[in-house]
Amino acid sequence: MKKKLTVLISFSALFVVFILSNLSNREDTITVSGGVTSESQILGNLVVELLKHYTDKKIVFLNNLGSANMMQAAMERGDLDIASPRYTGTDLVGTLHLPIEKESDQALAIVQKEFQERYQFVWFPSYGFSNQFTFMVTQETAEKYDLQKVSDLARYAGQLNLGTDQTWYKREGDGYQAFAEEYEMDFKRVYPMQVGLLYDALAAGELEVILGYSTDGRVGSYDLVMLEDDHQFFPPYTCSLVTTEKVLKDNPELKGILEKLEGTIDTEMMQKMNDESDSQLLEPALIARQFLEANNYFEEESR
Repeated sequence: MKKKLTVLISFSALFVVFILSNLSNREDTITVSGGVTSESQILGNLVVELLKHYTDKKIVFLNNLGSANMMQAAMERGDLDIASPRYTGTDLVGTLHLPIEKESDQALAIVQKEFQERYQFVWFPSYGFSNQFTFMVTQETAEKYDLQKVSDLARYAGQLNLGTDQTWYKREGDGYQAFAEEYEMDFKRVYPMQVGLLYDALAAGELEVILGYSTDGRVGSYDLVMLEDDHQFFPPYTCSLVTTEKVLKDNPELKGILEKLEGTIDTEMMQKMNDESDSQLLEPALIARQFLEANNYFEEESR
């Protein structure tokens, strides 16, 4: 029975890949990826809804590609036309295997050039936000220690507990050890844990400082203070969508449609939409549609 089930699952997976491969090669079909996070699902739905509004193409939404590597592989195979969430810091190092570039405009320019030359992919201008690693404290802690920048923590770090995600703490290059050397500080104790637990622990007073993400919805809902990375330790994670040159060549109108999303989402707006998904449990598709409707789908006359 177990063997039959394994065969059935394998056959089903191959069938799905076959169908998607055929769909992606049809001229009237465009495939778009989302991801497993609220942010990536919202962005994926934004692209899907925008294309449905402006084109009569069949849009296939692949909302289970959980990493940049998976999206990259799918695009190289021709199974994916548009990857809606791509981040400069992730692809600069992970996909292109290039050194970290800490200036955001330069990092974007590098990935745009390299993706076009290596893969014939087009990296669009930013949505308008960067999802950065960010040190955060409560309003009370910020006032107590007069904290505005990460370097302000140096005087008090030995008295404070820090919470981080499990991967960053052990990571070489831009992990905790490199951070401690760059900023010349060590915290009283570091607690690696799941990202979702960090914000609750901070709000409950179990931690004084956490390393979170700048667009997380809980930053706003918990009224947290994000400290400026004044040494520019972390690379930029500017968010953009990426397409194949082929889909733009086959659909000349697509470039102008997708460019409507340029600069439309700042950090606070992305925090708000993430919070609507994570805390208010609204569907990402609904959040995306409401955002586009509120902006009249970025019709030219509304600008």
